[in-house]
Amino acid sequence: MNWMENLQNAIAYIEENLTEEIKVRDVAEKAYVSEFHFQRIFSALCGVSVGEYIRNRRMTLAAKELAAKEVKVIDVAVKYGYDSPDSFARAFTKFHGVTPSAAKEKGAKLRDFAPVRISLSLEGGTMMEYKIVEKAAFTVMGRKRQFDNETSYQEIPEYWMEHFNDGGGEIVCGMFGLCIDSDGRYFDYLIADLYQPWKEVPEGYETRTLPAGTWAVFPCKQKTLQDTNTKMWREWLPNCKEYKLGGNYNIEMYGPPCEEDMGESYVELWLPIEKL
Repeated sequence: MNWMENLQNAIAYIEENLTEEIKVRDVAEKAYVSEFHFQRIFSALCGVSVGEYIRNRRMTLAAKELAAKEVKVIDVAVKYGYDSPDSFARAFTKFHGVTPSAAKEKGAKLRDFAPVRISLSLEGGTMMEYKIVEKAAFTVMGRKRQFDNETSYQEIPEYWMEHFNDGGGEIVCGMFGLCIDSDGRYFDYLIADLYQPWKEVPEGYETRTLPAGTWAVFPCKQKTLQDTNTKMWREWLPNCKEYKLGGNYNIEMYGPPCEEDMGESYVELWLPIEKL
């Protein structure tokens, strides 16, 4: 079974269990990857987090039931995992723009979030630049904050701004953005530089050591970072026959900023891999 089939199996598992409690760890097992990597892969490929996908699918099915059947709102709320009609109504209204009661009326306009179907396609014979490198163990020193995979894409850029606005750039320039798994859903993110053992680690900062290993390194520009990240998961990994995903961490490496145009600044994505 190939990479894309594994991911589609994971999505099928979600679809089959939308009326049950779904743990992302169980979904990730269907794709044969860790929960940490699955969260990041899913968001990159689908444009939404795993949790958001589940909520959107439940809201879609709930609306169809309310519109087509003589059912009570409370029964639909419980069926799709909500403890109270009020919490269900808030989530439903946020998604559809109308209340559950209004959805029962003929002609109500409702949103439909269709199941994802992941496919691998070739687009114009484009090439993706990368290199495989062996790196010795190394230690970084940085400022850490824990993030939820559900909201990290929005919050991490704000964290970088906060770091520099309060003078953190005088301590850590931000050569690395380091993601390290905490418990699958949550991960530690460090704004970090290479650790210099002869210097004292300031209060509020810490060190982390990355083990020796093999990395796939993807160079890009700041303005193409998100696109490169998506291609890494969608194009490179499915076609990689010699390696599999390694440890539950990954790195963004930032070169010196381009003062004329920050979007032109050099960046690398580092993905830990292991030989098959």
